[in-house]
Amino acid sequence: MEIVVLLKQVPATESLIEIADDGVSIKSDDIKWVINPYDEFAVEEALRIKEAHEGSVSILSVGSEKTVEAIRTALAMGADKGILVNVPDGDVYDGLTTARILSAVLKETPFDMIIAGQRAVDDDNFQVGPATAEFLNIPHISMVIKQEIANGKIKCHRTVEGGTAILETPLPVLFTTQRGINEPRYASLPGIMKAKKKPIDMKTITDIGLDPATVGKPLTKIVSLKTPPERKGGIMIEGDSAQAKAVKIVKILHEEAKVL
Repeated sequence: MEIVVLLKQVPATESLIEIADDGVSIKSDDIKWVINPYDEFAVEEALRIKEAHEGSVSILSVGSEKTVEAIRTALAMGADKGILVNVPDGDVYDGLTTARILSAVLKETPFDMIIAGQRAVDDDNFQVGPATAEFLNIPHISMVIKQEIANGKIKCHRTVEGGTAILETPLPVLFTTQRGINEPRYASLPGIMKAKKKPIDMKTITDIGLDPATVGKPLTKIVSLKTPPERKGGIMIEGDSAQAKAVKIVKILHEEAKVL
C-alpha cells in the first residue's frame, strides 16, 4: 500500500498572531511553526494503514525550506520519506494553486491512497484536498472519522450534519481526516534519530513541469487583514433568585438588545 500524506506547516495555535505592516500578511519572525493539526490525524491514519496492510508512507508538502521541520516531525512519527516543493517565503499560493502543484507531483508519484487534513487552521478554505483529487481524477471523501480497507476498496464513515454517512469507493482514493478519527502518536527519541537519515526530495516548481511565472497567479487574493473589534464587557445580572434574574434578562433582551 503506497500512501501519500499532504501536509502543511502552520503557526502553532498558541502563537500570538499579529498583522504585518503590509496589512495582508502576518508577522512570522517569532511564530512557532508546526504540522497542521488536521494533517497530524492524516499522518497517524496513514501509519496505521501501513501497519495493517504494509507498504510505505510519503509526506508531500509545498512551502519554504522551513517546512522541512514539519516533514521531519512526520518522519519521526514513522513516515518513510518526504517530498517538498520548495518555494520562496514570499510566494503565497491560494488553495487551488497549491492543489495544482501537489497534483503535478502526484502524477509522477505512485500511490494507492492520498490522505490530507480536512482543512488547514491558518486559512480554513477546505479546498486543497478536494481540488487535488479533482486534478488527479480520483474519488474524494471528506471529513472521515473511520475507514476500513478490503478487497481493493475503502469504506469511509464521514461526518454530516446531524449524523454519519458511510461511503465506499475503489482505490486509488483521496480522503480527508476529521477530528475523532484517531489520536496522533508522539515522535519517540529513536524515531527522531531515524528521521534525520530519512530522505527528503527537494523539488522546485520547474522540476515538476510548471512555469513559475504563471503558476503563482492566484484566482483569489487577500485584500486586507483586520483584527476583530473589541467586545464590550459582559453584564452581570444580580438578583435574589433564578426567577428574578430571568425576569431581568428578558427585560434587557427586549428593551436594550431588542432581540425579543
